[in-house]
Amino acid sequence: MRRLRMGMIGGGPGAFIGPVHRIAAELDREIELVAGVFSSDAGRSRAAADQYLIDPERAYGDLATMLAAEKAREDGIDFVTVVTPNHNHLPSVKAALAAGFPAMSDKPMTATLDEARELAGVVREAGLPYGLTFTYTGYPLVREMRERIAAGALGTLRKVVVEYPQGWLSQPAEGKQAEWRVDPERAGAGGCIGDIGVHAFNLAEFVTGQKVTRLLADLAAVVPGRQLDDDCTVLMRFANGARGVLLASQIEVGELNGHRIRVYGENGGMSWKQEEPNRLTIHHADGRTELVRAGDASLGGLARARTRTPGGHPEGYLEAFANIYRDFAALLRGEQAECLQGVEEGLRGMAFIDTAVRASATEAGWVDLTL
Repeated sequence: MRRLRMGMIGGGPGAFIGPVHRIAAELDREIELVAGVFSSDAGRSRAAADQYLIDPERAYGDLATMLAAEKAREDGIDFVTVVTPNHNHLPSVKAALAAGFPAMSDKPMTATLDEARELAGVVREAGLPYGLTFTYTGYPLVREMRERIAAGALGTLRKVVVEYPQGWLSQPAEGKQAEWRVDPERAGAGGCIGDIGVHAFNLAEFVTGQKVTRLLADLAAVVPGRQLDDDCTVLMRFANGARGVLLASQIEVGELNGHRIRVYGENGGMSWKQEEPNRLTIHHADGRTELVRAGDASLGGLARARTRTPGGHPEGYLEAFANIYRDFAALLRGEQAECLQGVEEGLRGMAFIDTAVRASATEAGWVDLTL
């Protein structure tokens, strides 16, 4: 089985997420980064190619040139991955699909809901694989949580609490990674809600198997002069009647990447924390508390399929990210990838961002989440 060849859009010098994508994609030796448009500046693109140890002739100055050149090669790329700021997601994925290349994209799907609707139509018409890197769905114990809840371990779900606190934007933004995230032209309509709030929303729906139908949002730009939200509180109602609360903030000083989800049902509760990803806590209605560890013999098929090491050998963020790429590689090879997030999840994420931003701005109270 030959390795799949990947072309990257974005991820140039100084980028955080580009190298993460590269490491994750190549971890299991199923995929190899061989080409890219790493920057709109040809010189910086070549500099990135040197860092990634790929042929400098395959570091292109623009997307059209890369797609044409790689399509003409016998050893050309099999798919593209888009790791740019949000405003480039739509044009990059559209161009790749039009050239016949499947596409993987960093989240969120696009910068706006209208763009997401357009892209959803393009993906469906193209009929090519498309995936989104909602990273936290790649953790084995998150998939275990999903599988157990789907099997009825908690009974009827009643309450969902999902949190994503960070503190790195508690002061005026400085540096490449911060500046584009607070710029409406590049980030889109949402700041914190689009950067990490959408992760929390996606995780809530992924784990519970329930769709959010209504929400009440309170979004704020706390740092003086900031145009986009940096602190978010959203109440949610799910299709089965369960209540939920989503807390996402980038101004909580001292917080790092404290993504956490708790789900409660009539028969118990479950809790998972991203900063302690190898433990899943289960509370039973009879008072027992069960600790499920990564690698445990009790794990179901979803978790076992994406666990690489025996229990006691921690796996983390890069391995979870790599699981998303394993899912996408499976899809490209014609196999099933039931946990891979795609058009539906991307569209729902953008609808969540758009609805929350508008509802908060107008103080509209409870509103329907519509695509």
